[in-house]
Amino acid sequence: MSGGQTVEEFKAEREALNEIVMEYAGLPIKRFYGLDARVYRDGALPRKTKELIGLVASLALRCDDCVKYHAIGCKETGVTDEELDEALSIGLVIGGSIAIPHLRRALKAWDELKG
Repeated sequence: MSGGQTVEEFKAEREALNEIVMEYAGLPIKRFYGLDARVYRDGALPRKTKELIGLVASLALRCDDCVKYHAIGCKETGVTDEELDEALSIGLVIGGSIAIPHLRRALKAWDELKG
């Protein structure tokens, strides 16, 4: 995913690529996808908190696709600008200055999601 890709382009590409994956996927891949979907559901922690955790981990691991995915999830669950800022601050402290380009892309996506 390039930094210039819009949120809508990202969503469309992700959906198309997941369809291709599922054409080839055996049981292990399908189980992993299922687990990924399940862990972000409301539980002892609400989905909102889980999306923020996913965003922090994605920033620290420097995965732009994951950062954008979780930024979308954060917006869908009602994360505020202040909550996002605090979570991204944690991700930056953990990830260090090498995560700054990913921080920029996260905030670009957030800006776009806010309209």
